[in-house]
Amino acid sequence: MTFAEHQKLSRRQKQTKRERFLAEMDVVVPWERLVALIEPHYPRGGRGRQPMPLERMLRIHFLQQWYAYSDPSMEEALYEIPLLRQFVGIDLGRDFVPDETTILKFRRLLEQQGLAAAIFAEVQAVLRENGLVLAEGKMVDATLIHAPSSTKNREHKRDPEMHQTKKGNQWYFGMKAHVATDPQGIVEALEVTAANIPDHQVLESLLSGEETVLLADRGYDYPGVHELLEKRGIQDAVARRRYPGQKTGLQALQRFNRSVARVRARGEHAFRLLKCQFGYRKTRYRGLAKNGAQLTTLFALANLYLLRRELAWLQA
Repeated sequence: MTFAEHQKLSRRQKQTKRERFLAEMDVVVPWERLVALIEPHYPRGGRGRQPMPLERMLRIHFLQQWYAYSDPSMEEALYEIPLLRQFVGIDLGRDFVPDETTILKFRRLLEQQGLAAAIFAEVQAVLRENGLVLAEGKMVDATLIHAPSSTKNREHKRDPEMHQTKKGNQWYFGMKAHVATDPQGIVEALEVTAANIPDHQVLESLLSGEETVLLADRGYDYPGVHELLEKRGIQDAVARRRYPGQKTGLQALQRFNRSVARVRARGEHAFRLLKCQFGYRKTRYRGLAKNGAQLTTLFALANLYLLRRELAWLQA
């Protein structure tokens, strides 16, 4: 490496998208609070080889979520990309790069101890403390996540916890993420099921009891949903279906659905971020538990990204 390649001595002025993204997330992620959350479950060093610093492993874990790295490719990326090493805090002249087994064990620690849900809850606490979550209403929606349908594995079977479902004229195999967001699209609750579970069956588990109004698409237009909302005193803003043979009130129905859709569209922002920016279009692991833990972490990071400007301004 020459002196010109050193970041502080380079004449290069352009900041890349990855540099800008990592700089923003470095500021808004509550590292100290998350480290304190995981520390009681993290192994402590004895007389032998010391474990990797906890914050370093957490930063590596988040890099995996943002850039869809597998465990082996994450290890290689840390060797190849100086920017990632800088974000993690690794100096190859002094520090060791965690191997893929160490990265795997840290991810499994988070899964086995249920720390993904704890991370999500801690992020929600940070947002609420800063007054960035709107409690007046709630929007619910669901998205399909594809799973590999190949049987070229040890059991010669597809993932038994996944299922197939039909949407329109297209069949899908995988799981479904059910989320509840506030009116600005910040995810407040999450449930993971197989793809064949109807959206409205998961609705009650997404409600917190603080809602005053609920917005949803026509997939939630069932008598049981309307009865539940009326029983809880929640204003019903669920889009209505047009039933066969219906001839009256069509214009009013269309106006109502459009007014709901204008507000409810914000709830899709987290899905867009998850699939288009973080690249999470297909499950990486087998089983709902592992994939649910990853989804929970991804939505926690998505919330921080969606509110990164407000959080950065509050910390300035």
